[in-house]
Amino acid sequence: MERKLTEAAQSGDINILYELLRLDPALLDKFDKPSFMDTPLHTAAAVGSTASTHFALEVLSLKPSFGVKLNPDGYTPLDLALQNRRFQTIKRLIQQDPELIRGKGRESDMPKSIQDLTIRGETAVHIAVRNMNVRALQVLLGWLQRTNNEQILNRKDDNGDTVLHVAASKNQLEIKTPSFFG
Repeated sequence: MERKLTEAAQSGDINILYELLRLDPALLDKFDKPSFMDTPLHTAAAVGSTASTHFALEVLSLKPSFGVKLNPDGYTPLDLALQNRRFQTIKRLIQQDPELIRGKGRESDMPKSIQDLTIRGETAVHIAVRNMNVRALQVLLGWLQRTNNEQILNRKDDNGDTVLHVAASKNQLEIKTPSFFG
């Protein structure tokens, strides 16, 4: 039955989900007990198709606890969607449960809040710069500007590096220009 549920999550078949729940109303509860487990929400979020996104939203509404549950690799469903660049899935999950952005995954190396820090003292901006993810950096910088949180750019990580230090080490000169904020 769990195999059928995984297949339903991959294909995004909500009808199969409810057929399986009719046969075993406690089916989703079985995923709550183990501390680290891939849930149907993890599977659907990683796939990220339109149908699997709808499936993920349905599962999240039935079992909100799955939204912050870690899989054996230490990742939340949102982390998996981020890794697989499933931007529509990310957007829809956060719309349904804004608290998901504060979930902490493996090493907390993908903090979802601009003020959260990784175990290395890095902000989301440090990570975007280090990974040369210009799109994420633009979003983060725009948010910093709109919320008057530019001081985050001066925060030092455990190595004593600010975002600009990291950018300079990566030769990302374009983020050092004032026009990047415009």
